[in-house]
Amino acid sequence: MAPRILLARHGQTEWSLLGKHTGRTDIPLLEEGRRGAKLLGERLHRAPWSGLEGVEVRTSPLVRASETCALAGFEERARPWDALMEWDYGAYEGLTPPEIHAIRPGWLLWRDGAPEGETLAEVSARADEVVEWARSAGRDVLVFAHGHILRSLGARWLGEPISFGARIRLDPTSLSVLGWAYGEPAIERWNDTGHQEG
Repeated sequence: MAPRILLARHGQTEWSLLGKHTGRTDIPLLEEGRRGAKLLGERLHRAPWSGLEGVEVRTSPLVRASETCALAGFEERARPWDALMEWDYGAYEGLTPPEIHAIRPGWLLWRDGAPEGETLAEVSARADEVVEWARSAGRDVLVFAHGHILRSLGARWLGEPISFGARIRLDPTSLSVLGWAYGEPAIERWNDTGHQEG
């Protein structure tokens, strides 16, 4: 079976709750985020996932992702990887979309990038590095990371430009699976938050 990549977005933080762009600022999880991470872990340790034995695990080194990984029960197996860090928003770090639009009307991250931060090409290169690693692993892999980099991974897995990420949103502590259909890269599961719904 061709390797798949399982994507776990980190739990809720104060900034994600407020809609602030959280790139490299190391914001901890809220209690809600910690609860969601535990529920995600419980789900991944039940059938059909059954703890994902033999699956290689990587995490963004930022605390909101690494703590989600730990609370989900994968800390001992995980290796931190800078390629999984969130988009560097530069001058727009900590701002909400309305605050950015007051400065730059019509701005869209997926088209315009972030001034003093990362370009689309730089984020795309990081996403490609992760996709290449996942496809060459010879087994499924699990990553804990952030909304925009995971959406970029989704786009690049499918062979689309990362601007496609604008169309595939992700909620905190969601689970997604990128796999294959008829030999072509495909989305098997996206933005699944069923573990938080009871």
